[in-house]
Amino acid sequence: MPDISFESIVTIMRRLRGPGGCPWDAEQTHSSLRRYAIEECYEVIEAIDHQNDLLLAEELGDLLLQPIFHAVIAEERGAFTIQDVMVHLHDKLIRRHPHVFGDAQQITSSDEQIVNWEAIKKQEKNEERHSLLDGIPPHLPALMRAQKMGEKAARVGFDWEHVDDVLAKVNEEVNEVKEALTSGDSDRVEAELGDCLFALVNLARFTGHDAETALRRTMDTFYRRFNHIEQSISRRGQSIQETDLTEMERLWCEAKRQDCHTS
Repeated sequence: MPDISFESIVTIMRRLRGPGGCPWDAEQTHSSLRRYAIEECYEVIEAIDHQNDLLLAEELGDLLLQPIFHAVIAEERGAFTIQDVMVHLHDKLIRRHPHVFGDAQQITSSDEQIVNWEAIKKQEKNEERHSLLDGIPPHLPALMRAQKMGEKAARVGFDWEHVDDVLAKVNEEVNEVKEALTSGDSDRVEAELGDCLFALVNLARFTGHDAETALRRTMDTFYRRFNHIEQSISRRGQSIQETDLTEMERLWCEAKRQDCHTS
């Protein structure tokens, strides 16, 4: 495998953006690249979920391109360079691990480090924050943002004491959804559905699970079982549109049994 330096990738990006380079690359801005940062993150997650090391190496490369791309754009307008990005990262890693690189008291658990990290982060930020929750990126997917909110609130003691208390909250919210449905008030239904979802996210957090991962797992299962229905019907020379619900439910249960046998 060739010995490729980090600087050589930066040089390639500069050439792609420069005269005689790539028109598409040259046209990009910070704003136009926003969606690619998100897409590349999810493609890395997909590679992790598939436990595919070759794919993970490739997708991490695609993800690494994003900060390089943004840094070269910033360099062109005299804002900062990739070296500035690396200096910020280098200093932050050392500053936020004083128990490793300094003389601070040793930290023996992940929970202690999370508390320590947040305390140092709060000291670093110069901007005024009106809430502990202000540091959560507003553009996170809703489930991830909800879980982050619950985590931050829990760190200062705003949390349930027992899982039964969280389950009671979930049941309470489900009952309120039922009441809203009978009211015929669409806005109320939406609000209560949101409360119910938030309670379920907190249940996931409280039990040590990631709500986003749990839902993605269920969606993958739904895809697999629904595809079994489609394929089974197609093999008969029929279409799913002309198949009644009873038969689709039978095929769904068939797919479910197959999942049980392979798990």
